[in-house]
Amino acid sequence: MYLSLLPDHDITLEAAWPQLFIGHKGKYWEVPESISVDCSSLISESGLRYRFGIHKNSGLPHSVDSVNAETPLALLPGVCAKAAFSYQKDLWRRKETKEDVTIETEKGQLWRPSYDIRLREPHAAISGIIGGTCMAWASAGSGSLFVNTTQDVERSSLGAQNRVRLRADLFGSACYTFQHGKFRNLFGDLTRIDARLDILSASALAQKLSNLFRSAQSNRPSNELSSPKINLIYQQQVAGPVVFRVDSKFSLDSSPGRHGLHLEDLIYSLNYSLRILGSGKVVAWYSPRRKEGMVELRLFEF
Repeated sequence: MYLSLLPDHDITLEAAWPQLFIGHKGKYWEVPESISVDCSSLISESGLRYRFGIHKNSGLPHSVDSVNAETPLALLPGVCAKAAFSYQKDLWRRKETKEDVTIETEKGQLWRPSYDIRLREPHAAISGIIGGTCMAWASAGSGSLFVNTTQDVERSSLGAQNRVRLRADLFGSACYTFQHGKFRNLFGDLTRIDARLDILSASALAQKLSNLFRSAQSNRPSNELSSPKINLIYQQQVAGPVVFRVDSKFSLDSSPGRHGLHLEDLIYSLNYSLRILGSGKVVAWYSPRRKEGMVELRLFEF
């Protein structure tokens, strides 16, 4: 959705009844009602961007593919507002030139753009994100549109007891991107690596670090938000518009018996870029941990 009052912003309104979410453990959850409004600035020459939004859930979430799974706190009824600022700096970048998009033939010049406009420039870049959240949660059951079973109510009520009614927190990310190739030639013209470190909750991480020095509290259950997440994406051109991609997500845990990196999700995919759409693609992916796969048509997504 685009508003003339904010010419340099993208504004998105989403509403679903019900809405399907996927948790960090690969479990699917259905929320009876989900409404969100999001506003983000466009990329500026300085590299600065900002984004803010409001999200509201109503009704008790229902697990789709598990029986006794613990309900994620973020899906319980309530309102959450988020705001974030990001900065991106190119270490180096080779800009696209006129010679890159045209080739000389016996019949004259032919236009030959990249298979994907978002992968047309080799570069290396670093970026950082810092933001804050302010959450107001409803009591368990209030504002609910649907109540499926007594067991669902008990699990949601237990989760609601573990969080405060009003909460503010900070989060942040650090990213690095390296791309070789312009994704124009038939072979060997794209290799890309993206790495991102996410701090989901500054307060939870600080509490976890504090507990490391308190032996009396070392056996407490760990807050899942306290573990930093590492996301790695590797892309390699196979032939022409076909790209092999691996998405992996790790959790950096220091709780008793779980020290080190732990794989949370892994997805293998083949992407067929549709040059006529600029950045559209057909994606066939499979997740061995979730034991599921799908073929999708994605438009303007990277």
